[in-house]
Order: sequence, then C-alpha cells, then structure tokens
Amino acid sequence: MGLWLALLAGAGAATHVVFVTGDEEYRSEESMPMLARILKRDFGFRVSVAYSLDKEGFVDPNNTGDVTGIEALKTADLLVLYTRFRHWPEAKFQVFLDYLAKGKPVVGFRTATHAFRYPKGHRHEAWNDVKIAGLMGQKWITHHGHHGTQVLTKVRPLAAAKGHAILRGVRPFDAYSWLYHVQGGEDKLHGDVTLLVEGTALKSKQQRANNLKRYPLTGPTAWVKTYSAANGKKGRVFFSTTAHSYDFKAAANRKLALNGILWALGMEAKIPKDGCNAKLAAEYEPNNAGFGKVFKPRLKPLFLPSDRR
Repeated sequence: MGLWLALLAGAGAATHVVFVTGDEEYRSEESMPMLARILKRDFGFRVSVAYSLDKEGFVDPNNTGDVTGIEALKTADLLVLYTRFRHWPEAKFQVFLDYLAKGKPVVGFRTATHAFRYPKGHRHEAWNDVKIAGLMGQKWITHHGHHGTQVLTKVRPLAAAKGHAILRGVRPFDAYSWLYHVQGGEDKLHGDVTLLVEGTALKSKQQRANNLKRYPLTGPTAWVKTYSAANGKKGRVFFSTTAHSYDFKAAANRKLALNGILWALGMEAKIPKDGCNAKLAAEYEPNNAGFGKVFKPRLKPLFLPSDRR
C-alpha cells in the first residue's frame, strides 16, 4: 500500500489543483482545504486555495466583491469552484475566463450553479445563469427548503451508472444538504450530462406547497459532462450538490469528491477499485452552514498560492 501511494504521488507531482472558495453559507473555506490536504498527502499534488478575505487577511466569505489567490489558475491543471453570488474585479474574472478558454477541467460544488451575480447590464451578466448553466450543467433554480441541522437528503449512486470510475467505492450516505432542484418538472440539465448520483428529500417545502409535480422529491445530486472551449477543446466537468460542510463528514461523500477530481483530471485509471482513500489528513470540525457571522472568526487561509506548506 505504501509503495502504491508513493508511485501515485510521484506520478502526480506536477499536477496543480486550484480550489476557488467564497460562499456565505456552506463553509467552502473549511471543506475545500480539507480536500486539498488529502490530495497533497495521497497524490503529491500541488494545491492552492483562493479565498474571500477581509482587510486583515482573514477569511471573510461575506466579501463577495473580491477573491485572493485567483492568479494560481494561470498554472492550474484543474479548477475546483465553490463560490456563491460573487462579482470579482475585471482582471480577476479574466483569469477565470482565460482558464476556461484553454478547455481545462472543472469541478463544481453546490452553489457553483450560481457562482456569480453581476448587475443587470454588466458585461458578465450572462455568467449569472446562462453561461454558468452551460459550464456546470445547471443554474440556480430552487431547493426543498432549510430545515435546521439534521439529515435532510438520502443520497445513493445510480444503478445505471454503476461502472463509472467516480462511483468506485461510493456507498449511499446521508446528507445535511437540502436537496437542490436541478432536473424534473419543466427543468433539464444542460449539455452532454451523465447522471451518477441522486438524492431524495426527507423534508420539503415544495411538498407542503403541493409543488412536487414541478419540483420532485428525488433528483440528481452528482453528474459529469463536458464544455466546449473557444479553441474547440472539450473540458471535463464533475459537479456535486452535496457540499454542506457537514456532508463532508461522511467518508462516502469525500470519496465521491476525490474520485470526481481524479476523473476530471483524466486520471480515472488511478482511482482504486474501492475508490480514493477518504481518510482525513487533519481534524475536520467545520462550522455549520448559515449566513451572517456563522463562519469561524479570524480564520487564517490555508494553501494560498504563496503558502508552500
């Protein structure tokens, strides 16, 4: 086992994975560095994490108008995007666009269906919905409702996708995420989507409102697709909506995310038959999801591009 990991680490030594965080609700500033630690430990990847910071350099997810560390995308092999309603300065948004123009792979989590919110009439307004849906597979539509801190979605791999590399070793798990509606009723996912995982809402505001024909209790939670770059190249995309901070306490969900990252990189041959090792590389006790000042105060950013730890 040790030799196998060493060989994998050597093979991936030059691979650079860049996580771009910045959501006010689900604690991406804690979950994404956790995944980065595992990738660094098991595969020897170079990892960088971009954050929304305050004036003192501490993490501030409520700073929706800026991102620190996005320049790391210039040398990235993979972008992992987990942001919510951001409106970055032009030069920083251009770094994101330049990355996509190369047709490089993308992984998106939960609120990346609504990663940006530019004002009406802004040159990047289409990234609020149409363009993000083309990239990730869907835009923001609705969900089944907030219901406190409890398991809210039963998640399971789809039998039809059983042979897919991303599902190796992934077992059913319970999610604290309230189910996002991405398909069903009048809505369909965009592009050449292959569904991998689905979830069933255990509580639903849509059910109480008698809206289940429009917003079903069961729907996709993870899928893969491609997007077409300006140069004609097709980039791989893996997306998962089960990314509440507490969802990543489940080893099965961490395995799903890690398998998805390797698949996006074109490294599915390196995913073991029982999936990636989902053992935590350090303690992971994130704050709960929520708005306002729910995030950890004076949290120092880990794996900023200048941080070589």
